[in-house]
Amino acid sequence: MHPFPSPRVSRLLRHGFAILLLAGVGIAAANPATATRDADKAETGKPSVLPADLNQRVDALAQQYVDLGIFSGVVLVAEQGKPVYRRAFGQADRTTGTPVTADTRFAIGSMNKTFTRILVLQLISEGKLDFDSHLTDILDGFTQPDAGKITVRQLLDHQSGFGDYHSPAFLDSPPESRTIANILPLLRNMPLLFEPGSDRQYSNAGYVLLGAIVEKVTGKSYVDNIEQRIAKPLMLDSLVTRNVKQAAHRAIGYSLGIDGIEDNEHFISEPLPDGGLFADADDVLALYREFFRGDRLLDKAVKARDDFFQRIQPVFDEKHRAIPLAGGFNGANSVDMELLAEDVSIVVLANMNEPVAERLADGIFRIIQGQQPAAPALPAGISVYRAYQQHGADYVREHFADLTRNWTEQDPRDLILNGLGYDLLFSGRTDDAVAIFRLNTELFPDIGNCWDSYGEALLKQGHKAAALAAYRKALAINPGLPSAQQAVQELDDAGNP
Repeated sequence: MHPFPSPRVSRLLRHGFAILLLAGVGIAAANPATATRDADKAETGKPSVLPADLNQRVDALAQQYVDLGIFSGVVLVAEQGKPVYRRAFGQADRTTGTPVTADTRFAIGSMNKTFTRILVLQLISEGKLDFDSHLTDILDGFTQPDAGKITVRQLLDHQSGFGDYHSPAFLDSPPESRTIANILPLLRNMPLLFEPGSDRQYSNAGYVLLGAIVEKVTGKSYVDNIEQRIAKPLMLDSLVTRNVKQAAHRAIGYSLGIDGIEDNEHFISEPLPDGGLFADADDVLALYREFFRGDRLLDKAVKARDDFFQRIQPVFDEKHRAIPLAGGFNGANSVDMELLAEDVSIVVLANMNEPVAERLADGIFRIIQGQQPAAPALPAGISVYRAYQQHGADYVREHFADLTRNWTEQDPRDLILNGLGYDLLFSGRTDDAVAIFRLNTELFPDIGNCWDSYGEALLKQGHKAAALAAYRKALAINPGLPSAQQAVQELDDAGNP
């Protein structure tokens, strides 16, 4: 199956509101244009919990990521709501040589879902929606079995049964066509993965539906609601809600791939309820400080009824714990990490591949805890590719765990070789792609998608019988895999054995 940049179940919280509690457990350095802003200090009279050498240690850690060629962006640490460290690194636009500054606006990925959640909770607080409101009572055309059982609460908490809609066809569509109105027909025909409420799977589709619900209930567009209900009250002046590519101070995203650095402009489209907004680090800090601690956007009563806020409540009293909320896709990674008991916030925004912002934020968290941060490492896919180039597939098989240590634990590791295989396939290196996909089936023989991708590469190589066998193996594991079903049908129709 073609890989696409779909959020994963809890990459810190690039996916909505899964919680990860962290227990104490030739590129420029800091850009001088923003270094002068670091002197801001919390002035509430409370003693600081931050180490005296925080600035020096965070500088050194961030520079390690920069020197490895995997980070450019902004790092901000705040205590009691006041920035005590704010530095910019690298370039916002490599073509023009424009440096990152404190005012640079970054793609924040699935942090969009925080905005969507706030809008829904506001409508619940106003009595215009309820947690138990049913999807089919608000939006028409959903005829899937059990669709009538889906509630707003289940959509918020990724328990609706909807999965992802980021298909290859969608990602290949013109950016201007990627709208809520155009996505809804896809979702009306999307099978549910499980009975609503019986399981949990991260769902971009669910948050698009929530955005459609907001539009239906309010009679206003999703971005109008964001601007009027969130951005204006909080004075989020950097927030980009429309005409994204024309926005000033926008960071271009860059991916480190097998052929070097490439920009991600082809991924960029107008904001949707599951992703697409741009903002600077100060506005991200302001949003999440209000989200967790304020009452200008959400009152205490509605927070008390929301599952997410119920789950995090104990963390306000538990030191050495953090709640990270993150977003990302190719060439973009963002994270806000909240130490609620200590009243410390860590914001890292990057215009390079995930999980660099999350790894750097985790390192800063460990510095604050008096621990040694993990050493930076190349992205797992690049690490594997370079090992494959130098030593071959057998070496990768034997050292796979070590080569892929820079991979989020919550994400399936078969995605690493799957993505690498497609990079090779699309760049014309079919034989190498076949070798990588074959290795993936050996490492993960019980995952249908591995066999499906292997079949696609074999077919491109001209080995139709072997491709058909791989596709049939994929269907034996996952009978509902659409790409394998289509491939088998086409090969059978062509008279292949």
